[in-house]
Amino acid sequence: MTSIGTGYDLSASTYSPDGRIFQVEYANKAVENSGTAIGLKVKDGVVLAVEKLVHSKLLVPGANRRIQTVDRHIGLATAGLPADARTVGNRARDEASSHRDFYRAPPTLKTIVDRIGQFVQVYTLYSSVRPFGISTIMGAVDKDGPSLYVIEPSGVFYGYHGAAVGKGRQLAKTELEKLKLSELTAREAVIEAARIIYLVHEDAKEKQFELEMSWIGSETNGVHVPVPQDLFDEAESKAKEALVSGFE
Repeated sequence: MTSIGTGYDLSASTYSPDGRIFQVEYANKAVENSGTAIGLKVKDGVVLAVEKLVHSKLLVPGANRRIQTVDRHIGLATAGLPADARTVGNRARDEASSHRDFYRAPPTLKTIVDRIGQFVQVYTLYSSVRPFGISTIMGAVDKDGPSLYVIEPSGVFYGYHGAAVGKGRQLAKTELEKLKLSELTAREAVIEAARIIYLVHEDAKEKQFELEMSWIGSETNGVHVPVPQDLFDEAESKAKEALVSGFE
């Protein structure tokens, strides 16, 4: 970073001479140091999967989940700082609840993402706050059909067919690009999501991790729920088999 150490990185409201906001770049670094999260938008739904790194053997399995439910039909997965993820998740639930109260109808994902993007961006404007150290993947099946978005620490958001954030995002994106997502079913996407998470974890295989997966689609009646245990176990075993065969 050309201007580092000259005071331009002390506040999120200060530009460096070359037009950069270092605090936002540091927030992106926090995301890159986290486990990988991916989202797949397929023909009949959306699948979210997270590589949750386990930092201690004393932690209870299943605690501190990285996938949250925003509304009945909207799910959220994050990579980065867990406390920041909780704050953004709570805000997203507030926005969804307010929309339901005001319009007497479930919100579309685009509406919620637009509101959360503005909320995240506000935290890049003032010297008294810092940007959120997370990238957020949000998926839903609403009146517009399946949809998937990523909100970056800067507040910018994009719609995706397949998205990846976190440490292994480059390898995950490469694998996602190989898939014909528009032709996959949600069940097939669960298998592929597990395989990709196990593949990207190979670079940090000395660390323990938990696989988290959820889905929304026709099989769940449009409700965001964890992947059923039988399908989860099948996906995990196939992912491990694919990993072993890939090294032979």
